[in-house]
Amino acid sequence: MRITGCETLHCDAGWRNFSFLKLLTNEGLIGISEYNESYGSKGLTAVIEALVDALIGDDPRRHELASQKLYAMTRQAHGGVNQQAIAAIENAMLDIKARSLGVPVYDLLGGAVREELPLYWSHCGTYRMTEENAKMMGRPHLTGLDDLTALGAEVREQGFKALKTNIFLFGEDPPRHFPGFARGPGWPELNADKKLAEALKKQLGALREGAGQDTGILLDLNFNFKTEGYLQICRSLDDLGLFWFEIDLYDPEALRHIRNSVTTPIASCESLFGLRGFKPFLDNYSMDVAIVDVPWNGIFTSFKIAAMCEAHEINCAPHNFYGHLSSMMSAHFCAAIPNFRIMEIDID
Repeated sequence: MRITGCETLHCDAGWRNFSFLKLLTNEGLIGISEYNESYGSKGLTAVIEALVDALIGDDPRRHELASQKLYAMTRQAHGGVNQQAIAAIENAMLDIKARSLGVPVYDLLGGAVREELPLYWSHCGTYRMTEENAKMMGRPHLTGLDDLTALGAEVREQGFKALKTNIFLFGEDPPRHFPGFARGPGWPELNADKKLAEALKKQLGALREGAGQDTGILLDLNFNFKTEGYLQICRSLDDLGLFWFEIDLYDPEALRHIRNSVTTPIASCESLFGLRGFKPFLDNYSMDVAIVDVPWNGIFTSFKIAAMCEAHEINCAPHNFYGHLSSMMSAHFCAAIPNFRIMEIDID
C-alpha cells in the first residue's frame, strides 16, 4: 500500500471552519483526520499539502517513520503549523492503519483501558455571551447572572460531570475578557484587578447555584495574565473548590510557582508541541494535569506524551474544542491512556 495524494475539505461551523485531511492510497483505502486553522494557524492547509507530497509512494501504515521524516525536514522551524501539519498526517495514517487491520485506533495504542469517559462542557456560556453567536446557534443570549444559573442547571440536567467557563463581564464591551489574544481592554499589559476577581466570584457562584455541588467547575484563564495576575485571581478564588484553574504560560518555573501558591489543581500545556515541548514542564512539576492537543500533536505522539506524564505521576486531559471527528480522535486517546483525568467537549 502506498500514499498517492490527499484532499483537504472544509465546512462552515458558524464563526469558524472545521477542516479535514483525506489521505489517499493506491489500494483505495483512505484515512481522515480533523485539523483547524481558525486560531493562529493560518496557512495550515498549504503546509499539509506540501508535506504530504514528501510522502508520495511511502507506506501509510508506517506512521512513525513518516512522522520522524517530516520532523527532520522541518526541524529548523519546528512547532506551529509545521507540527500541526505533521499531526494531521499522522492521525490520517493511523486511521488508514486501523482500517487496514479492521480494528479501532485505540487498539493500535494498546487497547482500551476504559469504556466510558467523563466529559466536561467546555466554553460553557462563552459563545452565548454575544447576541450574534447566540442567535446563530439558536441558544439564549446570556445577559446576567440568572442566565448563568439556568445554564448551570442545563449542564447538570444533561448529565455532564463538569463545566468549564471563561471570564465574563456583563454590561461591558466586549463581554468576554480575552486580552491575552489582543481582544479588548487589558492588552498588552495583561494585569488583573479586584473588579475582575469580584466579577468571577459572582459568575462562578451563579453557575454553582444552577449546576449543584456535584458538578465540577473549571475556570479557563487562558493567556490572559502574567504571573502576578494569575496569582491574584487564583488566590482570590482558591476557596471555591474549583475542579481546576486552567493557565497558559510558556515559562514552566512561573507556572510551578503558581501551582505551589494555591490549593486548587492547575491544568496547562494545551499549546505545547511534542515530547520536547512538554519535558521542561514535567521536569518542573509545573501542573497537576497536562492538557494534550491530539490534532496538534498527533494521537501516537500524544500517547508518548501521556507516557511521559505517567512517569511523573501526572494525569492528562485532551484539548478538544473542535468538531465531532476531533472528539472521536480525542476519545480514542482518552480510552487508551491509563492516566486520564476528564475529556473536553464543546456543546455549543
